[in-house]
This record gives sequence, C-alpha cells and structure tokens, in this order.
Amino acid sequence: MRRLDLGLGHPSGEVRAHLGDKLFLVELAHNLVVDVVVDDSDDRARDELEIAKLALPNNLRIFLWGGFIDRRQNRWHDAIRNFNHAVDLDPQNQTVLTAAKVTYWLLRDYKNARELHDRVVALNPKADLEMERAWREVIERCDTKALHAVLKTKSPADPEYSDTFFYLALWERDAIAAEQMLPVVVSRYGDDFQARWVGSTTFSRDHWKGLIARIKGDEVGARAAFTAARAKQEQTVRTNPHPEPALCVLGLIDAVLGRKEEALREGRRAVELARPEKEALDAADVLYYYAVICAWVGERDLAIEQLQTSAKMPGGVSYMEIRLDPHWDPLRNDPRFDKIVASLVPKD
Repeated sequence: MRRLDLGLGHPSGEVRAHLGDKLFLVELAHNLVVDVVVDDSDDRARDELEIAKLALPNNLRIFLWGGFIDRRQNRWHDAIRNFNHAVDLDPQNQTVLTAAKVTYWLLRDYKNARELHDRVVALNPKADLEMERAWREVIERCDTKALHAVLKTKSPADPEYSDTFFYLALWERDAIAAEQMLPVVVSRYGDDFQARWVGSTTFSRDHWKGLIARIKGDEVGARAAFTAARAKQEQTVRTNPHPEPALCVLGLIDAVLGRKEEALREGRRAVELARPEKEALDAADVLYYYAVICAWVGERDLAIEQLQTSAKMPGGVSYMEIRLDPHWDPLRNDPRFDKIVASLVPKD
C-alpha cells in the first residue's frame, strides 16, 4: 500500500474537546496519513473531514486530503474546489500546487495546469527550466525536438532522467534505445512500473520487453516475452482484491498471444469491475487499455468506441498519449481515429 504523509501532527486538546471522541478523524489526524489505496472508507473519511473543517477551517491539509478523495471518487468539481482552497491557504506550498496542477491536467485544462506548474517551478531554485519547457512542448504539442536537445546534456544513467530517455525511445519507436534503457528504469522503479502514470496499472519487465520486441517487428521475441509475463500477471490477478487494472494487462498479453476471445473477455470484465466512484483513475486506465486490446485483436469499431469515451473522461487518453503511444499504432490509418486526435488538441 502506498501512503501519502501529509503531516498534520497531534491535534490539540481543544480540538479534541470541540470535535468529540466519536470522531475517527481525530485519531487519523495524529499524522494525517492518507492511505492512497483505501478499501471503501473514503465516504466515512469525507464525512469526518466535513466535521473537522468546523474546528480546523484553515487547515490546508484537510482540504488537500478532501481533494485527493474527491479525485479518486470521480468528484472533479469538488476536487478542484478543495485543491484551490488549499492553494489559497498556502500559495507557496509546492505539494498543494502540484496536486491542483495534476488535477487540471487530468481534466485537460492545460491553461490552468500550466499556470500552476509555472508557480511550482518558480518556487524551486533547482528547477531545470529547459527541461520544463521541453516537457511542455511534448505534453501540449507532441513536439519532441526540445526534449532531444535537453537530453543531449544529460546522462542516460542518471536516474532522474532515465525514464524520460526510455519513454522518448518508445514514442519514437526506437526499439534499440528503449531496450538499452529498460534495465536502467527497472533499477529505479523495480520490475513493475507504471505505464501511464495516471492510475495504478503497471507492466512487468517481461511485458516491457515484449512491447519493445513488438516495436522491432520481432514477433518471436514478443511472444516469448509476453508468455513469460503472462504467468506472473495471472498470479497478480488472482491475488488482488481489486484486479481490474491487472486483468486488463492480462488482456493485453493475451491479445498479443493470439488469444482473442480471452483477451476481449478479460478486458470487458475489467471494465465491469472498474469502480469510477471509488477509483476513478484506475477506471480511466482500464478503459484506455481495453480500447488497446480491441485494437490489437482487430476489433476496430469497438476500439474506436472505447477510445471516444476515454477521450471525454477525466484521466482518459490525452493528446500526448494518442499521438505518441505505440499502443495506438493499429488505428492510425482510420479517419475516426484522426477525428479523436483532433478533438484532443489543446485549445488553450
């Protein structure tokens, strides 16, 4: 379980007296440690936070925690309101600014995300301004020229930039560079690491090897890597109480291995199990990869249908992803796909 320590500290006796012993939040507020993966307790936490606001109306961490819960529960308007209030309470808090920025980005509100990002960068004297500008070009215009220029001054062995080298190689279908960078990224994140950095969906090292082999056109190598990945992925699905992201990854693997019906069934089941009211970003991941499964097994109409929905949901496919992610290559000659791409071009 990943945890985010927001560090409220011990509540005072006065606060305890005001809120009463019945309030669970007083105990939780010992550390105000937010469980980023919590099972079915967010509604209770939301109620407790509303009560806590009566005693701690200017405590930004209460609004920050509320924003995280709202975001997870698909309450995007409420999340924005809570994060913006937290920003008003502490305009120079980089954690708060970043939380608000990411939320705007997930909503594809690039203008507000950009403004908040600029404030975060301005507060960080060590910020790499050239790298920040290069990433903006990638996110908003899918232009990687500036990123290439900056990376010429960086070492691929530097953990701070290893994943940038890796993803850039994938985006440009440079299988040799991606293959070289994979061990470096694994050494930083471990054998399983996130593919989109939106929900909790991860690919194993063997899965990444298979994807790289697929980019190479090495079908034998891809099949061997995905076969190795499948056994571990099945185990992950079996042991996970909420297996929908892992189940969708299993569907991707089966799509490559020619198990069309199994792949579609796994993808559909993952969508059925997804809980946007509890884990909105995992639900966004699941739909994203279900669309990929459909594309990979040749069900283009179904893939386009899922992708159209993903393009309209918070945390769904972004302009950068639809333009650069090799997962979408089977759809790139479809006019309907081009229409979705056009709909995602940042308007700001």
